[in-house]
Amino acid sequence: MKKRWILNLLLLVIVVGIAAFLHLKPQEQAASARFEVSSLKMADFEAVKAEFPAKAPTVFEKQDGYWMMRKPYAARADQPSVQRIISIIAATTATRLPLQDAAKYGLDQPVLKLTLSGAKGDQVFTFGTFNPVTEEQYVGFAGQVYLLPGQYGEAASTQPIEMVDKTPLSPTERKQLAGFDLAHLEQWEENALKVELSNEGKWSANDPKAKPTQNDMNEWSDFSWVQAQAVSVEFYTPDRKQSYPSFEVLLRNGKKVHFDKLQESPEYLLARPDEGIIYHFSNDTGFTMVNPPVNIQTPDSK
Repeated sequence: MKKRWILNLLLLVIVVGIAAFLHLKPQEQAASARFEVSSLKMADFEAVKAEFPAKAPTVFEKQDGYWMMRKPYAARADQPSVQRIISIIAATTATRLPLQDAAKYGLDQPVLKLTLSGAKGDQVFTFGTFNPVTEEQYVGFAGQVYLLPGQYGEAASTQPIEMVDKTPLSPTERKQLAGFDLAHLEQWEENALKVELSNEGKWSANDPKAKPTQNDMNEWSDFSWVQAQAVSVEFYTPDRKQSYPSFEVLLRNGKKVHFDKLQESPEYLLARPDEGIIYHFSNDTGFTMVNPPVNIQTPDSK
């Protein structure tokens, strides 16, 4: 009986020991297996520069809290695109090596040099070759080499035109939205239609036959002008001698944003001359953008 009791005690000790090992050992490994590339924060930066061996650099600067592209184009930047580039500062990796032989990792002639600038100075990341086993990229930073997923280099190497903001109004303009003057579009010329949003958030139309409902108008403006993004954008030089059907977006500060309608089909093309950008929308999205649900009442509809 005593021997059995001793055997059971030994078995219990073994089980407890194994359980403790399984519980603690992975935690120790997990704690030591990942290295943070930096302790920097996104808010630390006011400028981003991506340089390449064989093409012009891409440069962004923060203005009034929003990222603007400065090179190779002067345009509003797609905010998530810039944030994806900067996200390298929060990367973690299982491999960190001292940067002793740059050529070994392709860092003597990097395929990409990324400089993040701000109050803490310039933070420079260099991108080298890919590890053939893990398919991760060697990235040099602050005297160390890290193996990181290719997504960080890809984010900074995206074609600049794809990193231009595809919303036709800037974030500030969307917040200032006060109405639309559609009188110079052919479908609204007879009505000389203008719809306005009051400071109290109520929509009205200048046509006495129009009976807009607030919910419909709110949904339309949100879908068409706050959330909608173009499929693509292109830069162009406005021809001041050419006349197009047009309309204006009214802002609370009294400013107006002018758009020309260049094409309806197969794509709906809206041009913004002050930016020198053409916004490409699908036909149905573009049609909806310039046709608010004002609910015109006619004798037949009564």
